[in-house]
Amino acid sequence: MTTHSNELSHQKERTHDWTEGFKKSLPVAMGYLPAGIAFGVLAQVAGIPVWATVMLSIVLYAGAAQYACLPMLSAGLPIGNIATNIAAINLRHVFYGIPLLQYLPKHKLAKTYCLFALTDETFSVMTSLPNEARQALILPISLFNQSWWVLASAIGVIIGSTLSDLIPHLDFALVCLFAILAYEQFQSIKRYFPIGIAVIGLIVASLFTSDWLLLVAITICMLMILVRGFWMQRHEIGESYDQ
Repeated sequence: MTTHSNELSHQKERTHDWTEGFKKSLPVAMGYLPAGIAFGVLAQVAGIPVWATVMLSIVLYAGAAQYACLPMLSAGLPIGNIATNIAAINLRHVFYGIPLLQYLPKHKLAKTYCLFALTDETFSVMTSLPNEARQALILPISLFNQSWWVLASAIGVIIGSTLSDLIPHLDFALVCLFAILAYEQFQSIKRYFPIGIAVIGLIVASLFTSDWLLLVAITICMLMILVRGFWMQRHEIGESYDQ
């Protein structure tokens, strides 16, 4: 009986709902297609080779960091400088994995890929799902989301600079995608605290720097989250003592 239950448990862990994962990735695809195409076009305008553009979407796969890479690559900056800037931009991704650790696949390769592919959009979709559905969907959603991005980047490279001449400011497509996903997540969760710390972090950071605005704002937000977490923990401990 115990062996049978263990086999059922392992089978459940290996089950991934690819059909539902595809459906859940479609809203992201609606944003990734224009944003990815814009990245491909801008990369072509910047003189980045076709193979390098596609490889950036496969190996790096970080929309904001990929956009930031383009001027640095065109200017021929050292790899160390580029890597430092990318690490600063993607620092927030470290905290995305913490609330989803228990839902990651058990297979090491699948788990590693899901952590690698945990972008803002994938995190937004995953945290809006019921807890019981997350483990079956995290791998399919991650894979389909990256597939949309790679496909869009390839289309953008094929289109080339023609679209850039017709539609200026294509890089703003990624900002629009973030805004839409943030709104959808707020509609699902209805929490004001993340919005409040983001606004406060941005305002405070803008008072001190313009060159490192994103990094300083993220750092301030992280500190505020930690302070709030410690305060809530102490508050809960105090209530338990009172009882």
